[in-house]
Amino acid sequence: MSDAARTRALRIAGTLSGLAAGAWLGAAEAPTKLVTIGLAPVVVSLVMVCGVFLGRWSLPALLHGTAAVREEVRRLPHLVVWAVIAGALWSVANTLTVYAIRDIGLSIAFPLWNANSLLGILWGALFFRELRGAGARGWLLVAGGALLMLAGGTVLAVAGAETTTRQHAVRGVAAALAAGAMWGTMYIPYRKAYLTGMSPLAFVTFFTIGELVTMSTLAIWLTGGVTPLVQALDNARPVLFWLLAGGLVWVVGDLFQQYAAKYLGISRGIPLSNTNQLWGLAWGTLVFGEMATHGASRLTVLLGSLVMALGAACVAWAAPGSAEQDEWRAAARRESQRYALDDAWVQQRLRGEAEMRASTRRRSLVDWTVAAGAVAVLAWAAANARAPELAVSRGAALVLIASSLGLLVVAGGVLWRTTRLQ
Repeated sequence: MSDAARTRALRIAGTLSGLAAGAWLGAAEAPTKLVTIGLAPVVVSLVMVCGVFLGRWSLPALLHGTAAVREEVRRLPHLVVWAVIAGALWSVANTLTVYAIRDIGLSIAFPLWNANSLLGILWGALFFRELRGAGARGWLLVAGGALLMLAGGTVLAVAGAETTTRQHAVRGVAAALAAGAMWGTMYIPYRKAYLTGMSPLAFVTFFTIGELVTMSTLAIWLTGGVTPLVQALDNARPVLFWLLAGGLVWVVGDLFQQYAAKYLGISRGIPLSNTNQLWGLAWGTLVFGEMATHGASRLTVLLGSLVMALGAACVAWAAPGSAEQDEWRAAARRESQRYALDDAWVQQRLRGEAEMRASTRRRSLVDWTVAAGAVAVLAWAAANARAPELAVSRGAALVLIASSLGLLVVAGGVLWRTTRLQ
């Protein structure tokens, strides 16, 4: 395959990954609505992180095998630290989103924390040579898209103030924006990892260690100790399954987001995956009936979300040309020299072409044990589950679920054929 054809194939795979990420990341936030029936936000976040932990160990074990993960760590040990740092940032951000949803609702909070796109653009250009060589058109699309996202976020902040009390609006908006700042900074380790050839499946495995340790520490501190936390978790037993499932759904969305960031760069991949704001709007308004009695506010939220989505589309449309990709390769060579890596291997991994050794492709007893353990935990939680007392539209939920599954099949198939999930 020629360089131009390979670049085009990777761009298509990255774009579809970003769209699939939007659908699954949007769906993952639906279980956080349980905070509105009395669960503490920190309990909601902790259990979701446990679901994320199960998914981020079991899915890589099934898709690539733990031997492949060990092989990547042997080659790239420095990235383990970066993955743990990224996981810690994610845990704090996820906890803030639960507070934001409690105070201003899912459909409003979602686009606000997606201001992380702005930071993704900034860090990509500043640290990883993204947008260098993009030309006037590329810069215009990216800068224009960023301004549109900022404008849409401002409109949504106004809508939040109209539909809640002033105290709750200010607190919820602040929590959502702070979560966006955390997630925006988290993308630095993402790009650093993928410029030096690490597979997203290996990166997220260690990412989740930082998540679980940080979230457990926060939960113990915020609930007043281990005993109160255990009691709170026991009281939440009937809904643990839904929160764990939300964490697993998030893992699928985040994996797609990781591949979008790898093959499009964070300045484009993150805004594209932030189409989750439209899915969040759909879940919040169509399934949970948010703002059902606020006609004017519904129009404001819809307008703000569409403006932000248009901004993300502009950024994603600014496809990186050959001059900019030369800059990406230069950034990768810089990272290779810094950590004494084989530059030829790194460049192959950037293009999704490096083959894994046969010994790392086989599934071992460890792989199947990890997967079985995750299934056992979910089965226990399901056996103790009951339907939460939330008013939902089942028809709308089924349509959104079917749409998300369709994107999973299409994007996953293209990504596998193009890169074998490298």
